[in-house]
Amino acid sequence: MQQFVEAAPGIRLWTEQRGPLDAPPLLLIMGAQASGLGWPEPLVDALAEHHRVIRYDHRDTGRSTWPFDEQPYPLTDLAQDVIAVLDGLGIDRAHIAGLSMGGMLAQLALADHPDRILSATLMGTGAVSTVPYTRPDGTEVAVEDLPGIAPEILEMWARPVEDHGPEAELDRRVEHWRLLGGGQLPFDADYFRALERRIIEHTGRYDVSTAHGRADYSGLLRTDALAHNAIPTLVISAPAEPVFPPPHPQHLAQAVGNARVVEIPGMGHALPPAVLGPLTAAILTHTGASAPTAPRPPA
Repeated sequence: MQQFVEAAPGIRLWTEQRGPLDAPPLLLIMGAQASGLGWPEPLVDALAEHHRVIRYDHRDTGRSTWPFDEQPYPLTDLAQDVIAVLDGLGIDRAHIAGLSMGGMLAQLALADHPDRILSATLMGTGAVSTVPYTRPDGTEVAVEDLPGIAPEILEMWARPVEDHGPEAELDRRVEHWRLLGGGQLPFDADYFRALERRIIEHTGRYDVSTAHGRADYSGLLRTDALAHNAIPTLVISAPAEPVFPPPHPQHLAQAVGNARVVEIPGMGHALPPAVLGPLTAAILTHTGASAPTAPRPPA
């Protein structure tokens, strides 16, 4: 079921709901400059067996309003959009799961609107906190000294995106996903090409907005509120993550109260088929929709 919700005057957000309407809601929050269709269909379908799953297009993505060039907004407005989607769909409280920038928005929702959140799953993201990371040996690392983004990704992000037609744009996006994948799992170019082709068809245009990269990032820190968080929070650790590499997940779990870490072997900053099963199981166990898998007895 698809519908638009009003996030602010003149700004409409496209939403899609899947699964029973009376099931516990689960809102999926995508990363920067990414349509809600970036959440793969098999993942959405599997989650929708237990949840009323909602995905949506951020401002300046997909079928939502693209207002930034005429009406610039701070990134914190995208966090308000999370709540606007719940309000627009008549949802009082929901489980939320955020990837990359979506994980930062999920943290803002935890800090600013804990009464609206049942649980949170954070992946491929960094803490919006100044709490230092404490290594296993007890020594501390300042946030600014944690590992940064892989150089090859920074180099690609620095390159201007030129218009050479839709097929060339698909080539660029596939290469982007290859870098984001992190290299530990086999890369399926056809899978990501099909994913991006669906996104272009959904959007009705093949250019990509740079709005989220140009938005004002001030006012994101929620150090104290996150430290006192009581909402059950799951942090997905991705060992091949090239944007927020380890120990970012461990730092995030230290910065956010009531958080725990689950590692998905081989996972990077992308959602290829190989990670969807373990990721689905981790999310559903966390939301209480399914019991943890019992360990196998020794052979």
